[in-house]
Parts: sequence; C-alpha cells; structure tokens
Amino acid sequence: MLDPDNNAELPPIPGKRYFTIGEVSGLCAVKPHVLRYWEQEFPQLKPVKRRGNRRYYQRQDVLMIRQIRSLLYDQGFTIGGARQRLSGEDLKEDSTQYKQLIHQMISELEEVLEVLKN
Repeated sequence: MLDPDNNAELPPIPGKRYFTIGEVSGLCAVKPHVLRYWEQEFPQLKPVKRRGNRRYYQRQDVLMIRQIRSLLYDQGFTIGGARQRLSGEDLKEDSTQYKQLIHQMISELEEVLEVLKN
C-alpha cells in the first residue's frame, strides 16, 4: 500500500488568506482542470467566486484538496469512495488530515524560527 503521508513532499501553504487556482494547483500538485472537476464531485470544496467567476481558495480548501489528493492518489480510493469517506463521521478521526495539519504547522514554525534567527 502507498504511504498516506505522501503529501509531506508538497510545499508548505503560505500565510495568505486567498489563493488562485494556479497557486492551489502548484501547492497541491494537481492540474487546474482536475480542481474544477473535484469541485463538482466533492460538496465540501466550495471556493469563493469573484469577478468574472474567478475562484479564490482559502486555507481550509487547500487542506481539503490535499486530503482528497491523498485519498485518490496515495490510498487508492475511487471518487465515490473518497466522497463517502469525507462525508462520513470518521472524518473527525481521520489521521491523514491531522498529519497534514501537523506537517503544515511544523513547516510554518520552522519558517518563524528562521526569521527569529536572522
């Protein structure tokens, strides 16, 4: 079985409020057309739409996309299985989400430490 921690190789999420689809594509290693498709398949994924229907994703959207990516690409779930997994009560206990949050916090703390050292 593939490592569910594979998202550890993804870049840290910058401390911004909103991200464009291009930025999210780079942060999650998923092409923009895949992100648009996942919006239709996963009701939890609802980026804010502004002028000209442009999408703006928030931090929780990026974390959700990373979790969807892990379920589909690393753990071998189908779209339907991943959707069911995310909508189920076991989401609260899902260790992959917590591991992703921990990796993100560690990288942010390391950045703060570097700033403080300089």
